[in-house]
Amino acid sequence: MPVLVGLTICACGGEAPGEGTEEREEPVTLEWYINYSWYNTGFGENLVSKEITERTGVDIRFVTPYGDETELLNSLISSDTLPDLITLGWWEPQADEMIEKDMVYALNELADEYEPYFWEVTDETIADWYTKEDGNIYCYPNSAYTPEDYREHDNIGSNQTFLVRKDIYEAIGSPDMTTPEGFAAAVRAAAEQFPEVDGYPLIPVGSHVFTDTGCDSFDQHLQNFLAVPYEKDGAYYDRYTDPEYIRWLKMFRGLGSEGYLKNDIFIDQRTQMEEKIARGQYFCMLYQRTDIADLERELYAEHPERIYIAVDGPKNSAGDDPVLMGAGINGWTVTFISKNCKDPQKAIGLVTYLISEEGQKLTYLGVEGETYDEKDGKIVIKDEVRELLERDRAEYDRFYGADNAYWMFQDNVMQLQWKWDSDEKNPVVEMEKWTVPYTRYIGQYEISFDANTKEGNADKKIKEAWGETLPKLLLASSEEEFDAVLAAYVKKREELGFSLVMEASTRQVNEAKERLGLE
Repeated sequence: MPVLVGLTICACGGEAPGEGTEEREEPVTLEWYINYSWYNTGFGENLVSKEITERTGVDIRFVTPYGDETELLNSLISSDTLPDLITLGWWEPQADEMIEKDMVYALNELADEYEPYFWEVTDETIADWYTKEDGNIYCYPNSAYTPEDYREHDNIGSNQTFLVRKDIYEAIGSPDMTTPEGFAAAVRAAAEQFPEVDGYPLIPVGSHVFTDTGCDSFDQHLQNFLAVPYEKDGAYYDRYTDPEYIRWLKMFRGLGSEGYLKNDIFIDQRTQMEEKIARGQYFCMLYQRTDIADLERELYAEHPERIYIAVDGPKNSAGDDPVLMGAGINGWTVTFISKNCKDPQKAIGLVTYLISEEGQKLTYLGVEGETYDEKDGKIVIKDEVRELLERDRAEYDRFYGADNAYWMFQDNVMQLQWKWDSDEKNPVVEMEKWTVPYTRYIGQYEISFDANTKEGNADKKIKEAWGETLPKLLLASSEEEFDAVLAAYVKKREELGFSLVMEASTRQVNEAKERLGLE
């Protein structure tokens, strides 16, 4: 296979078969591209990865970008140097591009030829959803939920939370932050009373990374906390000009003009953010709870007073409860097997194993007797394993590698049967519990367009226009400037084909509801 340029190669290896296993073949090493620069879990040293290799005959060499993910993935595609397996977000345009260019295998064809067990372990509804018009399934997702899952389980939570640093929040009187006025007052009080954290400046408002299409915290997260609808009168709704949403954006603009929206949030990438979360530098943030979970455990072990807790956040004028996004049928990421794959039979076997109940139990719990025991039908994590997980996630991954360190096919619904910490009073669980009453299935509103279509091209350009507009709105020097920036954005998106995108979105939502059996 051609040399991969511009990639970081994680630690790998895997032990050769031991004494008495001479009849076994040497494990085949497959290169697995993960389209996230922050992913740095190695393979071959920890308990779970060794067990995966033992059970599948596959060793893995993870490759991750150290620069711009989009640029790097495009380069791999254009040069036809895709690794054996590829994992990326389901919404990424390269997913369709790889299929259209015949660069990836149809998983169903590999399964029929090499691994019929694939059909026993995959979810029929999910497999049907990912079946293309040509009848083929080219990828399979992780973290996917069906509407039926939500009907059968009452403990599914959302990733979307509003978090505050516990000690600071309580020190300023645990204020109501559900209104723009209360929110702004709390931010000012926190910044005034706690200008620094261990010599580092307090960041009053934190957020997800700003990208070329916006910022999750200040667009969809905020919109969902405000219960901004996805459709009205049978048509897909323009959430970005909703009056309640604009009202809150103007509040954030006001905080920005007072110096409370620090430059950090506009330029920091995930690595820098994690360093600041670990120090407890943020007072509050609209953030995905799973992205903070490992750091939260470490904070709880070292500075329990500095943990982040979920509290009631922004609400609309009517005080409605938030409508938080639960994962949908698309899931989070999807994984392909490249036609460059040196051993497609081993690859489909690996995929099948990781999707299976046995694979899920291994990647979630580890090895029975070494990381956990089952007593009276209940999972009991060994004390030393739990202690390390809560104290040092990096060391835990290096030594054990369970708890979905290898999340590429994690099945959250299947793993509910083994959930071992649901009754524990720890901050990670408490964050999840907070979201459960407000979590809804809204996967029918996950819109995705083929970039080669008119509406797809227009949607891409409109999202990029929003990515340019959002920081300007938040940093506008006055409300008049805010209004002018917003008006310019609305005009530009109309010129780019906004009406075409909205019509296509409505069609796509209606088709999704029909396929999913939703009203």
